Amino acid sequence: MKKSLILLFSAAIVSCQTTTKNEEIANLPELVTNKSKAIVESDGKKYRDLNHNNQLDKYENSSLPIEERIDDLLSQMTIEEKAGLMFLTGTGVSTTTLPDSKEGIEGPAARMPSIAENMSEKEIRSLNIWAIPEDPSVLAKWYNNVQILAEASRLGIPVTIASDPRHHFSNNIFAMSAKGFSQFPETLGLAALRDETLMRKFADIVRQEYLAVGIREALHPQIDLATEPRWARISGTFGEDAELSAMLVKAYIEGLQGATLDENGIAAMTKHFPGGGPQKEGLDPHFSFQKGQIYPGNNFDYHLIPFEAAFEANTSAIMPYYGVPVDQTDENVAMAYNKAIITTLLREKYKYDGVVCTDWGLISDVPMGPGVIWKARAWGVEELSEPERVLRVIEVGCDQFGGENKPELVVQLVKEGKLSEDRVDVSVRRLLKQKFQLGLFDNPFVDETKVGEIVGKPGWVQLGEKGQQESMTLLKNDNTLPLTQNTLKVYIENIDSATVAEYAEVVATPEAADFAIIRINTPWYPADTKNPFALGFHHGDLDFKGEAKEKIMKLLKTVPTVVDIYLDRPAVIPDIAGASKALIANYGASDKAVCEVLFGNSAPKGKLPFELPSSMKAVEEQKTDVPYDSKDPLFAYGFGLAYN
Repeated sequence: MKKSLILLFSAAIVSCQTTTKNEEIANLPELVTNKSKAIVESDGKKYRDLNHNNQLDKYENSSLPIEERIDDLLSQMTIEEKAGLMFLTGTGVSTTTLPDSKEGIEGPAARMPSIAENMSEKEIRSLNIWAIPEDPSVLAKWYNNVQILAEASRLGIPVTIASDPRHHFSNNIFAMSAKGFSQFPETLGLAALRDETLMRKFADIVRQEYLAVGIREALHPQIDLATEPRWARISGTFGEDAELSAMLVKAYIEGLQGATLDENGIAAMTKHFPGGGPQKEGLDPHFSFQKGQIYPGNNFDYHLIPFEAAFEANTSAIMPYYGVPVDQTDENVAMAYNKAIITTLLREKYKYDGVVCTDWGLISDVPMGPGVIWKARAWGVEELSEPERVLRVIEVGCDQFGGENKPELVVQLVKEGKLSEDRVDVSVRRLLKQKFQLGLFDNPFVDETKVGEIVGKPGWVQLGEKGQQESMTLLKNDNTLPLTQNTLKVYIENIDSATVAEYAEVVATPEAADFAIIRINTPWYPADTKNPFALGFHHGDLDFKGEAKEKIMKLLKTVPTVVDIYLDRPAVIPDIAGASKALIANYGASDKAVCEVLFGNSAPKGKLPFELPSSMKAVEEQKTDVPYDSKDPLFAYGFGLAYN
């Protein structure tokens, strides 16, 4: 790390502790004047002196139009600074709250360069946070120190912190830690409720909790259509119906961004254009064992419907998926390498001029352990070198590289004359515009003392729990539910006994019980791979097999049983449905939420956001790109019973 930047960072930390408030000048909040080291006054007003030249530059002047500020800043930037903006790299959050520390950082981020190194050596100004501390206020302090470090740089360009969803009750591999945040069901549950008002309220809660800790870009919503029921990423979608997804995504983006993106909004990066649902056999294109994105029903345009709604809502950014749209364009290459997808369709047909950020890891291979390499998702252009891949992605119309930290490749391409700096400026202008819209140049800081009042606010937590409960979908009920509270003996599996004991007497054997209550998950079977990340994806068949199925069926034949199944994908469960006394589905719900519904303190209102097929044969015979088209489904799309 550059010593000068370390010294500036240290000085800035001291400054933020000792600066006294200035009540005479009202145009900068007290929070900013207490955090910022460099302040300049002009015409009786106070501004951040981001380039430390003791004068007010146009890009520092909050009273000027954004385009004028961008022009000024671009004219001062080096190619290295421009290239750094084009990379959004992953990181953990240090529990010391210092961005040059690795203490408390877990997982892959612990093996990566520190934030300070990425910022000083590579000029990176967008960070995707992964593991976070238990206490959200620690995250807020860390975030402020990241912005203080950014301010100490040559031009003081602020950092945009991005995150995958953190507001869902989930154990799915794609779910980020929800520590401290309110927890709703997954988006499938919100789709099951079909409540546009609740969708907008949920997104507004996300907005306020993100703002409190410094997260300013949402790597969501995910609006792929779940037309291939085996796909491993269905849990993040709104299901398989395009019109429902379109209705909900518009409310979602409006709740995050507001009518117009500004300092009170969260930039939405909607994904994965042009829809990643129709993967052959459901195998995900994160990995080389995928078999392509296919359209046997000639239904490509159906998957665009939710994105058209996202464009109407002015989504700030778009993320293409990894998949290859087999035989849909003039070349079979991955979406972010595909000019027909990014330029012709997205930029020209839809007139989209926001940020386009690739999905993660399109350029570099990643070592995953002894003898295991996770290949870059450069499907169809694997033969290209890393610089050639970067050039191709930029040339087809993308602006930013997700999960990569190699801006030196952009610099190399410009210096070799293979990429014009004018083309780089096109992307940098879009990225700067988003930062200016979010108010990050004027006030990037959060009030650390207010985090506890906002994040996890009791009313929001209660609304999330209510959503977990009411989104549940009642599929079968032989005059069993709701169960009578405090009168029954129940045998349980996969549910906390202390929680159930608040509602019924828990007994040790099925034979001693009036009813059994079991929680199960949609089955999945790991792909044939040595990649440890891939082994956690919920690939494969959707039906129970062998001993797992025999164990469940034995219980169902021994005692009247209530089955609760977590649907992160559609499940094939005709035998279990037939033998159960009651069958109910959840989309991310705590044991407490399940008990509240089973014992009648809350009623299930959800309708299936996808159909449940009757057999794996029906799954295999349906068209990958067509919604609700399996033969004789066990439960149709939109099915859901109610309590009497």
